[in-house]
Amino acid sequence: MSQSSQPETAARRDWISALAKAPPGRLAALLPELPAYEMLRAPEIGTVMVQGRIGGTGAPFNLGEMTVTRCSVRLSEGAVGHACVQGRNKAHAARAAVADALMQTGAAPQIAAQVLGPLRQEAAEARATRAGKAAATRVEFFTMLRGEDA
Repeated sequence: MSQSSQPETAARRDWISALAKAPPGRLAALLPELPAYEMLRAPEIGTVMVQGRIGGTGAPFNLGEMTVTRCSVRLSEGAVGHACVQGRNKAHAARAAVADALMQTGAAPQIAAQVLGPLRQEAAEARATRAGKAAATRVEFFTMLRGEDA
């Protein structure tokens, strides 16, 4: 992979992630009209093995399986889009794949502003809400100096 394609790859990874994590109804509301497209791979439901790590840095272990739906499309101008979303929602996978393809065309600034911007903002707000709830349950432990330790 060349140096020039790494920022493009990172940017695409970010928008594909935002589209995959979006609530299906919200993505449909933000992108109600889809352009003409051809199915390269019709939405397929399957499972993937999810790995975890203790403390985020430990050795990986198999946590379990998760249901996903994947899809690939081609727009009339030739851009190809892919999506893999959690769950069994075929329409969500197709819509996310079309949005990925649109982000590779001249419509990218419009899609970024009208679809990805709100999705990222809502995801950030949801993370902040979860973090606030978790912080409210945080317990601070301290140790008092005992006489025999002095």
